[in-house]
Amino acid sequence: MGLTTNTQTNSMGIVNRAQGQVVTDGGAAADTVITVGFIPRYFRWINATDRTVLEFFEGMAANSAVRHVAAGTITLDVAAGITLGTAAAGTAGQVTIKAADIPASKTFYWEAIG
Repeated sequence: MGLTTNTQTNSMGIVNRAQGQVVTDGGAAADTVITVGFIPRYFRWINATDRTVLEFFEGMAANSAVRHVAAGTITLDVAAGITLGTAAAGTAGQVTIKAADIPASKTFYWEAIG
């Protein structure tokens, strides 16, 4: 089997890592920006209340993520998900979570690795 694309980035180890918790109130959901201070190669968003996980890997398209749900199904979600900021837009070091993935009255945990 030949590879049509093989992209890899290496460093001398984990250079940057950040993590945090978000708890939403009963208000309407909105896109949420988390400033991590570096451009992550991997970002994980965990909805602890509903037991779902979104994972974004370097090279994925904007507004996409690998979605894991409580029932065990894993899918590629290209309609919602996670978007990394860019230097061109002046948003490098920021991660945007779409409103659909940050509903009201929930507890979330996130991890960014660069």
